[in-house]
Amino acid sequence: MDQLSMADRLAPLLQGKAKPYLMAHRGNRVACPENTLAAFSQALADGADLIETDLHLTADGVLVCIHDATVDRTTDGTGEVARMTLAELKALSAACGRPEYAAERVPTLSETAALLPPSVALALELKTDRFLEPAVGRKLAAELAAAGLYDRALLLSFSLARLQAVQAVAADLPIGWITLSRAWPLPGVQMIGPLWPLLIANPFYVWLAHRRGQFVCPLDPAPDRRLGWYLRLGCDAVLSDNPEATAQALRRRRAAA
Repeated sequence: MDQLSMADRLAPLLQGKAKPYLMAHRGNRVACPENTLAAFSQALADGADLIETDLHLTADGVLVCIHDATVDRTTDGTGEVARMTLAELKALSAACGRPEYAAERVPTLSETAALLPPSVALALELKTDRFLEPAVGRKLAAELAAAGLYDRALLLSFSLARLQAVQAVAADLPIGWITLSRAWPLPGVQMIGPLWPLLIANPFYVWLAHRRGQFVCPLDPAPDRRLGWYLRLGCDAVLSDNPEATAQALRRRRAAA
């Protein structure tokens, strides 16, 4: 994929919206249990431009939105997601210990896709090496196409190999690499998510990425104190655990500019 094509891809979708775009990290995980339909719905109400979530596969091959490889932290069950069928997973509450959300369940990718209005993009973090399998990459691409999301989806991972494996079978799906340590933009990807102190280590990071047509979204789920800095750097998006608060902070900064 031509690296400039991500800007072309998102331009019609986010037309009229000011940068940095707001990416809701696992939905609004401050107000609601993370990676649930409640969290995604709240993030949409908050004004998120992109919804970020995580993908695993169940034992019967269903793409589901959950961060961990096990259900132990976010549900009332125990065990590996990869060893559970969708029916077994759906029997668990995904309330993250919040009794008022006991009815929430781990959503499928298709259930999440059905929530999104046409003006919102979807960022999917690939959390398992199953995405190294060509058949799984083709399944993901087909499901995004069936949901009408193919043209507004972005794949993310700390694993470059997973991203490249999916892009090998779906060449026009943009990929975003997340890094905790590399202080220079990596070529060959359309978006980069550097841990935010790397932008201190290399003040030219965003400028260099933009020279290649790459988007930059710092890995910083609590960005509000650094928003002015991200605006000055020209970051394309900001990540937030609390998109409601971040949206309000962005509005205040833009009004004062």
